[in-house]
Amino acid sequence: MPKLKTKSGAKKRFKLTATGKVKTAQAGKRHGMIKRTKKFIRNARGTTTLAPQDAKIVKQYLPNA
Repeated sequence: MPKLKTKSGAKKRFKLTATGKVKTAQAGKRHGMIKRTKKFIRNARGTTTLAPQDAKIVKQYLPNA
């Protein structure tokens, strides 16, 4: 049986929490901040957890995490 490889892009973007949820950076903060509301920018600080449907896909990319 060959070794399971981790997707390089996934290991840079996602981390797994102790309970198995997928943690990622907030979306929509790369550019165009001038058109975003102050409330959006404030609420999009830090990290967030992915929805279960998306987390299921990402976990396939991180077999050894």
